[in-house]
This record gives sequence, structure tokens and C-alpha cells, in this order.
Amino acid sequence: MNDIQIAQAAEILPISQIARKAGIPEDALIEYGRGIAKVDPVKLRELPQKGRLILVTAITPTAAGEGKTTVSISLADGLRAIGKKSMLTLREPSLGPVFGMKGGATGGGHAQVLPMESINLHFTGDFHAITTANNLLCAMVDNHIQQGNVLNIDPRQVRVRRCMDMNDRQLRSIVSGLGGDKNGVPREDGFDITAASEVMAVFCMAGSLKDLKERLGSISVARSYDGKNVTCAQIGAQGAMAALLRDAIMPNLVQTIDHTPCLIHGGPFANIAHGCNSITATKMALQLADYVVTEAGFGADLGAEKFIDIKCRASGLRPDCVVIVATIRALKHHGGVLKADLNKENVEALREGAGNLLRHVRNIRGVWNLPAVVAINHFISDSEAEIAALQGMMDGEGVPCSFCDGWAAGGEGTRELAATVAGIVDKAGESAMRFTYPDEMPLKEKIVTIAKRVYHAGSVAFTAKAKTMLDLLTADGYAAAPVCIAKTQYSFTDDPKVLGAPEGFELTIRDVRLSGGAGFIVAFAGDIIAMPGLPKQPAALAVDVDDAGVISGIF
Repeated sequence: MNDIQIAQAAEILPISQIARKAGIPEDALIEYGRGIAKVDPVKLRELPQKGRLILVTAITPTAAGEGKTTVSISLADGLRAIGKKSMLTLREPSLGPVFGMKGGATGGGHAQVLPMESINLHFTGDFHAITTANNLLCAMVDNHIQQGNVLNIDPRQVRVRRCMDMNDRQLRSIVSGLGGDKNGVPREDGFDITAASEVMAVFCMAGSLKDLKERLGSISVARSYDGKNVTCAQIGAQGAMAALLRDAIMPNLVQTIDHTPCLIHGGPFANIAHGCNSITATKMALQLADYVVTEAGFGADLGAEKFIDIKCRASGLRPDCVVIVATIRALKHHGGVLKADLNKENVEALREGAGNLLRHVRNIRGVWNLPAVVAINHFISDSEAEIAALQGMMDGEGVPCSFCDGWAAGGEGTRELAATVAGIVDKAGESAMRFTYPDEMPLKEKIVTIAKRVYHAGSVAFTAKAKTMLDLLTADGYAAAPVCIAKTQYSFTDDPKVLGAPEGFELTIRDVRLSGGAGFIVAFAGDIIAMPGLPKQPAALAVDVDDAGVISGIF
């Protein structure tokens, strides 16, 4: 059976039963049918945070696949299988990848969250609420300009962009307001994907409705003709936006195939935004479970770095252990093997490609001072010689390495990894995590520090536009903000074709944006864009629904 068939054949317990297992009080639960509920964080605010936090990240992703979400799910299941009270926190899938190239984000095989189709499609409507809140702000900015422009906004310097939860390259750059005076002021405009919007980032960084409203008010929407920053609060949209997000801000409770409780909430991309689920959901899970497994998007150079330097910096969260997911197939691909030949044994290519894994391991231990465990997502094509070679390399590095079969066996296939991780977490004292850079470091130097310490770049080039924006943001008082580098997920460099563990390259920062509400600065490297396009053969071509309402084709 394929993933969706396995998910549809699995038993879904009533969500009230999963809530009781998690220790969620009945009055905190708002049910969305049999298998989904929202959990009101206000009802849990008196509970202390007791859990230990386990961050799952990965090697640099390849077309061969790594299975980070599958391992995250099966690790949480595996912890339950060895008698630990665990919980899982994940991001919500975006419809862009679901119908594009990547597919869904609910795991695979017997390590999935349920109901798979609902989560991958509209779920509880959080993405729609975020899209609507963002576009309300855009409409109110343009309306303000149309209705007299008291704030003296320069239409050429409107910063906030409309968004939609779909890959649509046609809308990256448009001209809006055409058709005469009654249709608004003509200006260059464009759409970002919802996962890249600042409202999504704000949503995931907010700690409460009050905090959400304050952060929404701090969104920079434009500059005036005299160069002053104009915010959402000056437009007056933050109250209505918060009202649209009132229900969405409550985390979503679902279950794995093994019935482990899972909170899925928020969904910023890690190659464009900060790539972590909401702070609210992570903290809630730490109130309810002894071991909380969470995930950061793409490779550790993106997801883990942003989890630590942005999410942890803002929230006070600290991982007790970091799990790095890899596959032998993907490592061989980093070693130069073509996708068509990945099932063939090639120890030499594996050793070459393992440099990518070692780079991530050394970053986690050396840059961020956190304990690391390598999780090898097992494939039947992995040969005994390849397994022995990889295990030997990890032993030489002094890093625990466990093979896991979560796809085939769920939590039972991840007992070894779960025991290894629990052993490290149980022996660990208070986390001594370090950030990549201090708050007081200038913005430009923060970018250079990430590029050199984490990516191993030799130099960083800034376009004139990027330099101007960094100077402007520094003058505006944002010098202490963390930076979020928007970069291809497929390489340590800004060139997606450069695999492995390159060193000494030049990283180019072409643009910089302020995410004032989220509390960070976004620096765009290379050709990365905030509105992806569909591939030549989009996944949407395979998605269908039959007369009985059974959905197929989601993976």
C-alpha cells in the first residue's frame, strides 16, 4: 500500500480519547470532527513546562529524500513504545508543496499523522485565516492611499505583499490598481506564498492573543515620502487581523497511526522564513509531556539554525538533544551518484557524501554546543558494507548513530533511536546551548557570521540594494534583531546544484526585508524567491476524489 492507503486503513481514535491520554482538560478541547481538535492554551496556562525538548533536523535535502518528518513521528511513537510520555509538534502543510513538487508533510508509511488527507488539505483553516488577515492588511493599506493618504505613504515603497497558499509564479510581480481612479492607485505589486508571509511568521512567534495583536501592529507596511516607517498599527488593521486569527492561534491536536498525541500548528517555510511550528504549540506540548519531539525545516543549516537563533532566542526554549536525519541514498547522492543509480552499492560515494552529514553534526556540536544523534532512515537498498562504513564514520566522530525503520514499523521500528535519545536527554543537565552570534552584533556581521560559521562560506557579497536596506534598518532601530537568511535548501551555498560540504565560496545577499512583527530581518541569498512555482509535472495531476469522497494521489 502507498502512504495514503496506509493512512486511510489506520484506526483513528476519538480525539477526546487522545486528549485524555495527553492530559488535556475537557474544557480546553474544541473538536473539529472525530479526529481533530483545537486546544485552548488559556485553559492550560497554569500548568508548568516539565518536558525535555528534542529537535529533529536533517542533512541538506536531495531528490533522494531523507524522511525527516517520518523519523520525527516515529521517534515520538518510539518513545511511547519504550514507556516514555511523549508528544509531537509539527508544522502545518502548505498547499503549495502538496500540489507542487514536495507533496504532503504528514510523514510516510506507518509513521504518519492522521487524518492525513484533511491535514494536508484545508485542515482547520489556519492557513486560510492567515491568508485573509494578510490580505486585509494589504487592502487597508491601498485603501488608505486611495482615501486621502494621511500617512503620506509612497506607493512605490509599499512593503507588505498579498499572499495565497499556492505556488503561482504568474503572481510574483504584477501591477495593481489599473482601470481608473475608482480602482485605486496603480503601483507595482505581487504575491508571496502564505508560508512566506510575515503574518505567518508573527503567528508562529506570538505567545498569546495580546502578543499576537502587538506583533501584528509592528508589521512594517510601507515608507512615507519623507522616509518614515509606516506600521500596521498606524493603518489600524491589527485588531481586525487578530480577530480573524482568534481561533487559528489555538494549536491543532491530532494523532499518529500509533495514537501518539501530536500538535500541528503554523507552517513557515525554512528556505524563505524561519521554518518552525508555533511557539505556542511547542510550549503547550512541554506542559503536557515528558519528552517533546519537534522538527525544523530542511537541513540543519536552515531549520536548526533558525530554530536556535530566532525561535529559541525569542522564547527561551532550549533543545536538550538534536537528531540529524539522513539516508544512505541521500549521502551517496551528495557523493556524486545520480538518482537512477542510488540503489546500487557505492561505499566510496557514501564516504564522499558523508561530509555533508559531518558538517551538520559539527555545527550542532561546535557552533551551538548541543548533543547530537544521527538517525539513518533505513531503505532496503542499504547494503551491509554501506551500513558498516557509515556506522564506522559516526563512531570515529563519537556520535551515536541509530538506524530506524519507522516507515515500515512505526514506533516499533524506532525503539533503538528512542532509547538512545532518551538516554542522552535523561543524563543531560540544563542545556548549555550557544547562539551563532550575539544580539549586539551589527546586522551585516550577523549575516557574515552565519555564512562563515554555519555554511563555511569564504566571503559574503552584498548588493547595493541590500547594503542600503541594512543601513536603513539599523538607523530605524532594528540593529539588535536576529537575521533569517532566505536561501536554497539544496546546498550550503546559494547555488542549488552545489552538493556535499563545499567551503570557501561566496554567498550573495541581493535583498533585505524587515519582519518587524516577527522580530527578525530577512536576507535573501542568491535567486531564492518568496513565491515558488509549480514544476513541469505538479503533484496536483495525481490528486483525485472518487464518488464516495475518498481522496487519492496525496503523498
